[in-house]
Amino acid sequence: MGFEQHMYGSTASAPSLRARDPDISMMDSSFLDGDSGNVKVVVRVRRFVPREIERGARCLVRMDPVTQKTTLCAPSEFDPANTRSQSRKIIEEKSFTFDKSFWSHDDVDSHYAHQEDIYNSFGEEFLDHNFDGYHTCIFAYGQTGSGKSYTMMGTPDQPGLIPRTCEGLFERIESEQSSSITYNVHVSYFEVYNEHVRDLLVPRTNPPQYLKIRESKADGVYVQNLTDEPVKSYSDVERLMRIGDINRTTASTKMNDTSSRSHAVFTIMLKQIQHDMSTDETIERCARMRLVDLAGSERAKSTEATGQRLREGGNINQSLSTLGRVIGALADPKRQRPGSSSQGKPGRARDVVPYRDSVLTWLLKDSLGGNSKTAMVACIAPSDYDETLSTLRYADQAKRIRTRATVNQDAVSAAERDAKILSMQETIRTLQNNLNAAATRKREDFDRQASELDDYQKQVRAMQRLMEETRQVSECKIRALTNEVEELRPLNEALEREISSLRRHLGLVLGELKNPIRLPTVKSPADPVVELDAEKENTPLEEEYEDEDEGYQDGKEDVANEVQTRANDILKDLALFRKKTADDRSRFGLRGALGEILGN
Repeated sequence: MGFEQHMYGSTASAPSLRARDPDISMMDSSFLDGDSGNVKVVVRVRRFVPREIERGARCLVRMDPVTQKTTLCAPSEFDPANTRSQSRKIIEEKSFTFDKSFWSHDDVDSHYAHQEDIYNSFGEEFLDHNFDGYHTCIFAYGQTGSGKSYTMMGTPDQPGLIPRTCEGLFERIESEQSSSITYNVHVSYFEVYNEHVRDLLVPRTNPPQYLKIRESKADGVYVQNLTDEPVKSYSDVERLMRIGDINRTTASTKMNDTSSRSHAVFTIMLKQIQHDMSTDETIERCARMRLVDLAGSERAKSTEATGQRLREGGNINQSLSTLGRVIGALADPKRQRPGSSSQGKPGRARDVVPYRDSVLTWLLKDSLGGNSKTAMVACIAPSDYDETLSTLRYADQAKRIRTRATVNQDAVSAAERDAKILSMQETIRTLQNNLNAAATRKREDFDRQASELDDYQKQVRAMQRLMEETRQVSECKIRALTNEVEELRPLNEALEREISSLRRHLGLVLGELKNPIRLPTVKSPADPVVELDAEKENTPLEEEYEDEDEGYQDGKEDVANEVQTRANDILKDLALFRKKTADDRSRFGLRGALGEILGN
């Protein structure tokens, strides 16, 4: 089938709406059957872009609007855009059938699909699911530059799926508004960039502030501290989308001038509160609409990315690869049979879905295998055989996923509501009593601790006063003893001088006693010579000297005894003085004057 070559340009930055909670229950195999649990998959082929026209690319895709069959033709050996495929041994035509095939390649054809046609095909249907209380999720997948952003966001002249869905939401709210129904709508917008989550509704910071992912039984997987803005009209949503588009990470590559470098998620939370006056019953329905614009898979050789762009492409491909493995695990036919997950072998690898291997799949956990109706838009390029075949196989596998969508509704009758109110009032009363009792115990403990602290402070002050008085008495005693020592110091010095003198005198005396000096006898001139001579003749010489020493010896012993007695008395007095000063020193701890005296 031959077609004329046409091109289009998009000025949109390509973010899409995505719900915050990952729950997915998918749609039917047939577009009109809403009770089936399979994921709805549609495929859309875009028109040529300038670079494809310049290199003479040829369209390889055919679509049958009746059977919804999409056929990928084998490239010609002269096609310069598919030189990689020519090296393969087997290049053949491939055919796939999806829920819907949108031909957006040539607007001359009768079955050309405009933006409005895509919204009318399943956008309104999913909006109906939201008002019925179901969670929904729509995500666009494809290689970089395949038209995902154009499909999801569109242009100002040709709005895409997200703007039309939001506009239809508020049009229906306005048309169905009544006194018994109240609608509340909240919006959040974030991106997954390099396996980090960043809020797109807050200004950029340097360094960027990334959010943490949490999981709870009530809310499932959610983003902590994510901005959740209330909106009243479509203009509010449009303003928030523009803010998110400005903050989203985009860059230019060889294959796409405005390539999205992150997965963008726009979430709308719809809450309906209906009160039936006749039965006094309140019905509350909560529905989450998650619109996801995935970053495109890319080959480094084709994009010629380097540095930061190359690292971004690697992270994008890693998350999309994980998404493919998750889809493959969920689409496994053995998982669809009852009891297939156990079969006595719960540890088998095929029973484990690798949600946690990527931030993207972890956030989309409920949307891919939980409580949600989900649709996938597979965007393909008309001239790239390898990438188009990969995307079609990806989409063909996704359509076999079955989900479990349930209505998120809470109906409360008047009696139940009154019982809940009474129960909550009783709970509040109990909590208040517990709080008051705890406050009373805390106050009593505080008063007791304050009283004990006051007693301790009084004891401390009394001890401080006692210590001060003891210190003053000790200082008085020390001063008195110091004065006494100063008074005794001259006497001590005099006694020491006297003792020293006595010691020297005693030494002289003892030396004299040991070595007496013999004095010769002086003869009187009047003595008769004859008598002396006669006595000398009659007395021996030894006797004569002994008589002379006797008198001297008697006098010497008396003097020695007297000196010894006086020395002993002085030594006793000195010993008594030393003992007294030593006793004072031990009692009062003197280190000054008494120390010098005792040292001497």
